[in-house]
Amino acid sequence: MWTSPYVLSCFVALTEKKLPFEVRTVRLHEAAQHSAAYVQTSFTARVPALVDGEFSLSESSAIVEYLEDRWPAPEHAPLLPLELQRRARARQLMAWLRSDLMSIREERSSEYVFYPTETLPPYAPLSPAAQGAVAKLVSFAERVVPPDGGGLFGAWCIADTDLAMMLQRLLKTNVSVPARLRTFAEREWRRPSVQAFVNVGRPPHRPALT
Repeated sequence: MWTSPYVLSCFVALTEKKLPFEVRTVRLHEAAQHSAAYVQTSFTARVPALVDGEFSLSESSAIVEYLEDRWPAPEHAPLLPLELQRRARARQLMAWLRSDLMSIREERSSEYVFYPTETLPPYAPLSPAAQGAVAKLVSFAERVVPPDGGGLFGAWCIADTDLAMMLQRLLKTNVSVPARLRTFAEREWRRPSVQAFVNVGRPPHRPALT
């Protein structure tokens, strides 16, 4: 369906590195991720999985780290800040976005980011739990997004994409977001590598399993 935030992160990482790659879709609605062949590749029966020659790897954060080490700067664009503490903060943000805020992901599916709203089931008002998660997300984002709504650490890094993706779940479903965070998310969304993913031809909508 091309709606996974984790696939987005890896797609953008590969594109930013200017690495040639081929995308093979995994039909989650048919449970293809549990096939013996795919499990052999991914280890975890999850998408995305990266195949580099005889080596394969799943989990998007691990894939990003692998790409950064395998094709490092300055020969290839960096995906993470070069300075130690900023790099650590970017990793913290990425890990947190993947492990928290579950109620936002459940109530504001990534489908609302990539499919026209009118083609999807109407979304309900946010539950108290989701409202709490939104407050937590906004509080964290306001601590790391600079006053002008630009990149988190000066130069772009993949954590910008990950945070913008989470904020887009709110923007696309009319959840109020501070102007500075809206500016950040919309600016990041215009990045060519992100737009390459946004503009992929998608099949007609079907209920997602993620």
